[in-house]
Amino acid sequence: MSQATVHLPVPRIPRSRATRLQDIPVDGHKRVLLAAPRGYCAGVDRAVVAVEKALERYGAPVYVRKQIVHNIHVVTELEEKGAIFVEEVDEVPEGANVVFSAHGVSPAVVNAASDRGLHAIDATCPLVTKVHREAVRFARDDFEILLIGHEGHEEVEGTAGHAPERVTIVNSPDEADTVQVKDPSKVVWLSQTTLSVDETMETVNRLRTRFPELHNPPSDDICYATQNRQVAIKKVAKDADLVIVVGSSNSSNSVRLVEVALEYGAKAAYRVDYAEEVKQEWLDGVETVGVTSGASVPEVLVREVLEALSSAGYQDVEEVKTAEEDLMFSLPKELRQDSSGQRDARALGGRRGPASS
Repeated sequence: MSQATVHLPVPRIPRSRATRLQDIPVDGHKRVLLAAPRGYCAGVDRAVVAVEKALERYGAPVYVRKQIVHNIHVVTELEEKGAIFVEEVDEVPEGANVVFSAHGVSPAVVNAASDRGLHAIDATCPLVTKVHREAVRFARDDFEILLIGHEGHEEVEGTAGHAPERVTIVNSPDEADTVQVKDPSKVVWLSQTTLSVDETMETVNRLRTRFPELHNPPSDDICYATQNRQVAIKKVAKDADLVIVVGSSNSSNSVRLVEVALEYGAKAAYRVDYAEEVKQEWLDGVETVGVTSGASVPEVLVREVLEALSSAGYQDVEEVKTAEEDLMFSLPKELRQDSSGQRDARALGGRRGPASS
């Protein structure tokens, strides 16, 4: 495995006063196609509530290694409540409480936290944990693991760290044409959970052309929420002059939604953190605007975009629903009871986001 490491920066995006968008006439009827599912997935919900519950249970500060989820608004709100975000556990005072982010960590990070006497709460998404277990099992069975994902992303670092001597990262379909393995009969592919489904399968197909005996993971690694949001925006994009994706720049699944929208017919597509970033010129001649959000985005940010578009005359909002989501994950075991030992009311999941409504 390559030893190059890239740490994604923690963005700080100040909110500015919104410039009201103008209602400039266009040929045809102005409307918004609102993709569903969108926004919070079960793993994000669980991780955010875990930090909130840790603050309630233990008091501030609670430290969090990396961003709990890749959304600047969520991170900023949690900081205001007393969370302190750090790059590595050696920045956490000995004996303090630390939460591992939804993207997961390697065993080396767990051991480093233990060595410092930290009280660690693991908010890793259970779907990421599943990939970790697959990596461990295939490594134990003497397989080489081709991990499809973006080198430097926290999830990829965490998964690779469970089998560092066995994992080679494949960043793109083009890298599938050059990657080398020792034994083509003992090779398996796994993937980061937040990738483009189409690009991942292109990578797999190109790998299989070179390694016909390539093994598949026992179940799909790309998470249900990532797939559902991509399916929804594909349906919206074909009818959209413009697609706006709400999500942060370091959110892999949000960035992929922009790419998918363009690939499936949107004439233009942009990512924004906040409604204030929507530009008037994007709306020139636009009849239909598609709107969606990444899996770590609270619905309030989508509503703000819809309000901004409404001021520009896009008041007709039609939801395009392609799936229902009702999955919820239990909170980390340390947080399922309150300080008195009673089962916490939010032990299962926490809040239910607007996954399909």
